[in-house]
Amino acid sequence: MARSIASGTISFGLVSIPVGLYSATQASASVSFNLLHAKCGTRLRQQYICPLDNEIVTRDQMVKGYEFAKDRYVTFTTDELKALEEKATQAIEIAEFVPLSKVDPVYFDKPYYLGPEKGGEKAYRLLAEVMKESGRAAIARYAARGKQYIVMLRPVEGVQGGGVGLAMQTLLYADEVRSISEVPIAAADVRPSELSLARQLVDQIASETFSPSDYEDDVRKRMLADIQRKVDGQEIAAAPPAAEPAQIIDLMEALKASLGQQGARRGTRPAAAHAAADEGDASEAEGNDALDSRKPARRAKAGAHDGQADAPASSAEPPAKVEPRKRASKR
Repeated sequence: MARSIASGTISFGLVSIPVGLYSATQASASVSFNLLHAKCGTRLRQQYICPLDNEIVTRDQMVKGYEFAKDRYVTFTTDELKALEEKATQAIEIAEFVPLSKVDPVYFDKPYYLGPEKGGEKAYRLLAEVMKESGRAAIARYAARGKQYIVMLRPVEGVQGGGVGLAMQTLLYADEVRSISEVPIAAADVRPSELSLARQLVDQIASETFSPSDYEDDVRKRMLADIQRKVDGQEIAAAPPAAEPAQIIDLMEALKASLGQQGARRGTRPAAAHAAADEGDASEAEGNDALDSRKPARRAKAGAHDGQADAPASSAEPPAKVEPRKRASKR
């Protein structure tokens, strides 16, 4: 059973709901290594050294300072630092309700679960149900640990015994998130045939649900297995580098190769890929014919490959429609 790590009160209007705060994540222990003395294998300790006095500084000799100019600091006492901190009211004050789809996930920081405390069960359920029904999330302010947070409350399913619960997601402030406009992205034209093939590739590996249990940290598992072999007295060596995939410069060929690869994995044939490509080539050919039909016919120069001059423009027949070539499907 999860344990509450803090208590708070959701408030909106004259309604107050006492809740407990629960961590929604548990980070797996990362694979870390300690620094040892190569001579004797003893673990090394970290020390702070003053470069001016060239001496070791202990904790009781340290103070905190803020750099307001290059190499210039103003120092603070412990009491002054406490005065600077935001008072932890533990109140989760709802400011507005917004459509859940309007909150860009790029602002998401850390998730928590909220559970009702004694006396707040009915109001908690009511708030969760109305947010689920309306499709809206609550944006609120929350002060804790010397800082004011902006948070989002949203309904989540999977509660024991049925019903809906609440999750609280801390959000980043606007000045903490960069705009994608800062990323250099060159313009590029996408042809209908390319879009059709790309859509087929998406459809081949599409799923209507996301199952996190389908994914594991394979790198961590491999590292732990190698470490255990080392503990058991075995030698470990770097795995040979994997063969690099062939470089496909043409985007259409890359899409077709991807469709063929996915089709082979699923036991299907990539015939649809060639059909889509043929349709795209046909549409482009028809478009070129339409352009050609609007151009005036020109008199060919004497000495054509058939030995005869072309007919005058006034009697020229409209150009024949180009039939798209059909490509054989790979079987």
